[in-house]
This record gives sequence, C-alpha cells and structure tokens, in this order.
Amino acid sequence: MKTALYTRNGSADAVLELRDKPKSSSQDGEVLVKLAASGVNPSDVKSRAGRPLVGDYVIPHSDGAGIIEAVGEGVDSTRIGERVWIWNGQWQRQGGTAAEYISVPEFQAVKLDDDITFETAACFGIPGLTAAHGLNLLEQTTSDTVLITGAASSVGHYLTQMATLMGRKVIGTASAAKQSIVMDAGAIACIDYQKQDVGEEVLNITDGKGVGAIIDMDFTSTSRLVSSPALQPSASIFCYGSNDMGEIPVAFRDLLFKQLQLQFFLVYELDKTQRIAAIDRLNWFMRSGHAVTRIADVLPLAEIIKAHELVESGKANGNVVLSL
Repeated sequence: MKTALYTRNGSADAVLELRDKPKSSSQDGEVLVKLAASGVNPSDVKSRAGRPLVGDYVIPHSDGAGIIEAVGEGVDSTRIGERVWIWNGQWQRQGGTAAEYISVPEFQAVKLDDDITFETAACFGIPGLTAAHGLNLLEQTTSDTVLITGAASSVGHYLTQMATLMGRKVIGTASAAKQSIVMDAGAIACIDYQKQDVGEEVLNITDGKGVGAIIDMDFTSTSRLVSSPALQPSASIFCYGSNDMGEIPVAFRDLLFKQLQLQFFLVYELDKTQRIAAIDRLNWFMRSGHAVTRIADVLPLAEIIKAHELVESGKANGNVVLSL
C-alpha cells in the first residue's frame, strides 16, 4: 500500500517520504479501512516535528475516512462496505491515516452518513470531537454567553456554530483577517486579539456583565483573564490547548475568591462515556442542516509535505485534507 511516513523528527521537507508498505490486516476486534481521505491537524505536524517516535517509523495523522474492506474475529461481517470515519488513528501507535489502508479497533471506525463526504468526515476526529466535547461541558453551565478563543480555527469554527445552534451567545477571538469566518458562523461579536484587549472588549460587548464560560485553545493568553472582571464569579474555563506547554502562572487568589472552575481536556484521552457523548453531539450537529466544515485545501498524498507546511504556516482558512 502507498504511505507517507517519517523515521525521525524534523521539518516536513526533511523527514516526510513516500513509501510502499505491506497492506494492513485486521486483527481480532479490528476493521480494515480503505481510506479515501486523511485529515492534517496541528497536532500531527507538532508530532512530526518533535514528539518521540513509537517505533522505527510513523505513518502520521489521526483523522481519516473511508470504507471498511475487511473485519477481524469478533466483528460483525455486515460492517464490510460501511462508510466510516476514524479517530485516534495514530495516537500512541505507528500507523496513521496517511496511507491507503488502516486497521483500527472497530469502535474507532464510526459509521458515516451517506450524505457526508469523506473529505468532511476526515475533519471529525480531532476538530469535530474537541468541539463536541467542549460543547457538552458548556451545556453543564448556565452561562448564556460564552467566549470562544481561536474561533476561526477548525475547532473554534465548529464550536461557534454548535454553541449558537444550542442557543448560546458567542463572542469569538480571531485575527482581523479571519473575523468574517467567526461572524458568519453565528457569533454576536469577534475580538481582534492581536490589537484589542480581550477582557475590556468582553466587558464592552456584554455591557459590563462579562461571561460565565470560556472554551479556550490557548491558556497562555486566557490565564490572564482569571483576574479580569470580564470573567464572572463562578465562571468556567474549559481549555484544550496552550501555545506554551511549560509553566503558566495563574492568580490563585482570584481563582479561589471568584470560585472559578478550571477544567482541561485532551480529545485523545476522552473516556468511553465522554467519547460516546461527543460522537452523539457531533452527529446531532452534522444532521442539523446547519453544519459547515471549512476545508482550505484537498491535496494528493504525494503532496503531504505541502500539506504539513500549509498547516504549520497558520494561513489555512480551514482544514487541510489529503485525498488517497
């Protein structure tokens, strides 16, 4: 089978290569999927650049979509021919979705509705489920207004649409060039985080009330809002990322006396109950008739270097997908 892989960490043009590998086979409890599309996420390029390899090579990418071609022992044979999308394809394993085939435990291959394209479904695993779980957490709060940071990103764009559909008012943050993406997704306002003070703008937009919840992609920046009146007492911050992965100072006194809830989550490590709930939420959204998936580019597997560089540049206005 045709694959893209790397045998060491480094830049995309230095380490990514195309190779033929033996076709995967489905083991007990697994399904063999003939992939049609592979999603490229920021975490994929970060892994390639610096995360230690789990073997002598890695076929990258966790997200993908295709058709089940074979099943292992213990899997219902009626699943053969089923259209599916994949999550955690390369999480803590060698073989990801940048290949013609992948074998995964059957619960990691989710049935795909006939009216959804493989390219769209290749964006579900990380962006879609991160947004869906974030929304499930938001639903546990009573806040009618939520601040979504990075609202023009793949995750943020889904979140903005979902939260709006759920009846919440969304204030997003994005660069000036991407603000229209956020507003078109249903936000009531968008703050240019590069030029404006986010806390001050939140207070202006909410007539001084602030917000009761934040869904955050960069705790490096959002940690400063802990001490801002833009964050209401007893508010919740649900965080799934940070530009700085080291130590980040937080004002403990404000956390304590404002009784703030700070919760982090990693989409790769959702437990079974959370995963099922996130998949259900994503299905609800995709079947709503209002879901928009922004795809910036679809490239062939042979152009995986270009795909990684496009994602790393941060200039892609949407998801980058490989066609297989």
